[in-house]
Amino acid sequence: MATYRDTGVVLRTQKLGESDRIVTVLTKTRGRKRIVARGVRKTSSRIGARLEPFSLVDVQCYEGRTLDSVTQVESLASYGADLSQDYQRWTAGQAMLETAERLTSEEGEPAVQQFLLLVGGLRALANNDHESGLILDSFLLRSLAVAGWAPTFDDCARCGDPGPHRAFHPASGGALCQQCRVPGYSLPSEGTLELMGALLAGDWAVADVSTARQRRDAAGITSAYLQWHLERHLRSLPYVER
Repeated sequence: MATYRDTGVVLRTQKLGESDRIVTVLTKTRGRKRIVARGVRKTSSRIGARLEPFSLVDVQCYEGRTLDSVTQVESLASYGADLSQDYQRWTAGQAMLETAERLTSEEGEPAVQQFLLLVGGLRALANNDHESGLILDSFLLRSLAVAGWAPTFDDCARCGDPGPHRAFHPASGGALCQQCRVPGYSLPSEGTLELMGALLAGDWAVADVSTARQRRDAAGITSAYLQWHLERHLRSLPYVER
């Protein structure tokens, strides 16, 4: 049978039979894949611990009729050990894993940018580079942008009137001017949309000096914008401490 090798991040696992698992991995060149890891739930398994969520692995598989199967795994990084020490970072990481899976809906479709974003986000969380909520919101906004849903935080999303504007409407695609405001828009605190623009652009000098209220408002708007485009709620997001 044909074999291949790829680098990937383990998103989640689920039991299969008495001793196997189905492992969902976001790979660098093959996108999201579900692969079977046989015998990994046995105490004698040498690779079971390497195929846990938050693990960055080099995995070798052979192609099957329905699901591919793992033949070899090498651990490149295990972010779960660091994240498990802090509830905020752990839940933020879980939300990132779930988002990455939802935004790569087509199995086997290459998603290099999503993979690189996820690795960078998990590394930043594990290293505690910035406040965990900021890292999460930056990841969510960038992932949405890569998926084709980049919001606007300056010019009006409906008429293009130069900003900055304070109103935001998820269904309209971002900021709205006074004339274009529609029912359901939000009016966050001053500077919130500037913070979100900085998170999207990776301007951490601006993001790190933001106020607690701005971060709270940005988190709420980001969550609403994400769930609007996913058309469903993330199960992990309500557990993230803000």
